[in-house]
Amino acid sequence: MDFLPSFATALTFIGTSLLLAATPGPDMTLSISRALSQGKTPALFVVLGTSLGIVVHTMLVAFGISALITASPLAFTILKTGGAAYLLWLAVQAIRFGSKLSVNAVEEPKRSPLSNMASGFWVNLLNPKVIIFFMTFLPQFVTAGDPGVTQKLLFFGFLFILVGMPVNALVVLASDKLASWLQDNRKVLRGMDYTFAGVFSIFAAKILFTHAR
Repeated sequence: MDFLPSFATALTFIGTSLLLAATPGPDMTLSISRALSQGKTPALFVVLGTSLGIVVHTMLVAFGISALITASPLAFTILKTGGAAYLLWLAVQAIRFGSKLSVNAVEEPKRSPLSNMASGFWVNLLNPKVIIFFMTFLPQFVTAGDPGVTQKLLFFGFLFILVGMPVNALVVLASDKLASWLQDNRKVLRGMDYTFAGVFSIFAAKILFTHAR
């Protein structure tokens, strides 16, 4: 069980993942919109699809980063440092522009469960922010000399899904009330923005100072 992280590391990862799952993005916007227009069951299939998209990102990062460590530990260190800078940039963007959640019950043809899954899958798979985020976020939790790096990255990726899916499902189940409540209470979203920015700033600083030593 060498792939299991320490309790403190796992707790940090779970807390950060929960915050990310609760932050509005394209996947949440799509699932809420689908819930309002077609019902909660179709929207839950969207959530399943977005999770499958994360599975693909997890596999690509786990095996790609492992190859990078083998080829060049220095390049891996540069990637982690760049990842910390990217997390800091995300924090600044959250403060400057804030969360965007604008959903409407748009009339559209009924979709099959497979079609709803495909919609969720592609919205996460082709989202550049998700791609860059996974390339920079997951490597922060492994070290270049770790022999079980592939297994750890896979563990963290699937843990991210395990944490995020219930949050997204709850959002769907409460979509009819949640969408209007969040849009009427913008201060709540701003509070989430500042929390997001604070956590990521601390996380980025920790990574950068660790590298400096």
